[in-house]
Formats: sequence, C-alpha cells, structure tokens
Amino acid sequence: MAIPHVVVLAAALPALLCLPCAVAVVLRADHLASRRSWVRRDVRDTRRLHRLDQGLSDTLARLPAPPPPCIEQIAAELRRLDRQRRSGPTTESTRWLAAVLRAYDEWLRLACRSLGVSEHLEPLDGIDREIERVRVEGELQANGMTFR
Repeated sequence: MAIPHVVVLAAALPALLCLPCAVAVVLRADHLASRRSWVRRDVRDTRRLHRLDQGLSDTLARLPAPPPPCIEQIAAELRRLDRQRRSGPTTESTRWLAAVLRAYDEWLRLACRSLGVSEHLEPLDGIDREIERVRVEGELQANGMTFR
C-alpha cells in the first residue's frame, strides 16, 4: 500500500514544481518569439539601426544648450537643499546626506557662476569643504542671496 503512494508522490512533486515554469513559458511565448526575431536580424538592418542612432546622436549634439536657471530658481533650490541637509531623512542616512550635499554643492557652484563669486568646492573634502561652503554662502549672502 505504501509503494503506490510513494510512486504517486514522486510523480506529483516534480509535476507541481514544473507547472509554474510551463505556464510562464506559455504566457511569455510571444515575447520569446520577438526576442528571437530581434537576434536574427539581418546585418543590413543592424547597420541601418547604427546609422539611425548616429544620426540621432549628431542631432542631439547640435541642439542648443538649455538656458541656465534664473537666480530666483537657484536660490529656491539652495533653500530647499539646505532644509534637507539640516533635517529630515538626511539625519538617518549617510547616502542620502552625501547625495544632498553633492546637489547642494552643484547649486552653490551655479550660483557662484551666476553672481561672479569665486569658489573652490571641487578639490576639497571633509571639514575643508564645509568651511568653503560657509565662506561661499557668506559671499552669496553679501551679494543679496538669502538661504534661510
């Protein structure tokens, strides 16, 4: 009596384990077929796609650069990032804080370029960079920009 149960169980278990895979293959057959046809593309089609891609890259390279943001937008972004670096999720996550500080430094550089203030944030790190941030903020505030 136990041997038929073992045989049925031995046959049913692999069937139950393979059933989800079989269903997935049936449902995704159209996707697999389209991928196979993409792999079997003609060499001429591939060359045409490369030429099209090159043409698009050349077109994008010739587009004019977007205008820089106005000083009010820069100031608003600096205030927002300043709030984020002093409170919120940045106090719990070092990665988040590093990302906010990178963005804050980029916007500080943009503000310095807009107002003609010299800055040296890029080569510095650690406490030296923080001191340079404070100096740059002071220079920008002297030129009329408010942070807080």
